Amino acid sequence: MDADAAVTPPGPEEHWDVVVVGGGPAGSAAALAARRSGASVLVLDRAEFPRDKVCGDAVAPEALDVLTGLGVDPAGLVEGHPPVPRLSLRSPGGATVDRATHRPSYVVPRAVLDGRLLAAARAAGARFRRHTVRTVATDPDGVTVDGTVRAGVLVGADGAESVVRRALGLGSNRDDRLAVAIRGYAPELPGQAGTQVLVTTEQRWPAYAWSFPLGDGRANVGYGELVSGGATRALLVEGLHRLLPGVAPGPLRAHRLPLSTGRPRLPGGRVLLAGDAASLVNPLTGEGIFYAVLSGALAGAAAEAGPAAGAIYRAAVRRRLSGHLRSARLASELSRWPAVMDATFRAASARQRVFDDVVALGLADGRLTGRTLAAAVRGLAAGGR
Repeated sequence: MDADAAVTPPGPEEHWDVVVVGGGPAGSAAALAARRSGASVLVLDRAEFPRDKVCGDAVAPEALDVLTGLGVDPAGLVEGHPPVPRLSLRSPGGATVDRATHRPSYVVPRAVLDGRLLAAARAAGARFRRHTVRTVATDPDGVTVDGTVRAGVLVGADGAESVVRRALGLGSNRDDRLAVAIRGYAPELPGQAGTQVLVTTEQRWPAYAWSFPLGDGRANVGYGELVSGGATRALLVEGLHRLLPGVAPGPLRAHRLPLSTGRPRLPGGRVLLAGDAASLVNPLTGEGIFYAVLSGALAGAAAEAGPAAGAIYRAAVRRRLSGHLRSARLASELSRWPAVMDATFRAASARQRVFDDVVALGLADGRLTGRTLAAAVRGLAAGGR
């Protein structure tokens, strides 16, 4: 273990320009962005890296674009994991679409991806310490972590159960704005190579199962639904096997997904929230890595503003994501009617441009376009006949 990663108590007079809580994609992106302005950066995480993280492991090309802008070589991040150029979708009513995406995605286990991202942040000059954060206190001149570490700006990138978010007095998402999912690893489905698979049915809707190929004969498989639906572990396991019959995953782990439809107003001042801590999870797909690296990058860039960092970060997120987040909210509400999903998937099967719109909305920062809405309306009318 490197000396700066050892489990040691911080010094009594320790001062950093930026302290990042959480060493995942959002935290590493924040550290990389802050280092580009020359800030001293300390990343704190309760885990030693590499470590597993419950996730679908799918990395959209737009996430890699953000990291490229931070000076990270995307080829090094995905090394050993081939591109996944196709996406197969099945709607609640059984409409299917299987097409090549505009650009391929990658499926990289989080133990690998997060370890590589944190290594990139450390190579850029950020320091890392294994430490469990318990208290955060703000004052006009800075932020104090656990009574000993002082930061000019603190970035909370510590996930769905964020200590930093709680310190700001922000509660958890409502159950109808919170999903829960299980995930494991299993052999690829027959004929799945190079294709991400998403399967839904009307039973317990909205919910879906996935199988994302790693490129070594295995796939990341899982199933998720809203907490408000009364999800239990037994129901999640049953849903996985119902939608992906014959799948034989190893140990299954669960995680919660705070959806963007329940995100809090971002705070001002010296404490920023990024990624899952800010409830930045796509309500349609549960995708969070793109949001994590983008919000982390914006937070790290804003950190040099000190007491104005929160206001600058909030404005940057609004400029970059507000239109997309409004579209995702509307699409999420419309998707409550399975017939709308059926019509949209039929339209995506018929037209590549509609398919591309759907993928961009669910995996990156796309908008709900007039083209897609019109195609869905036509599909609903045709279904009615």
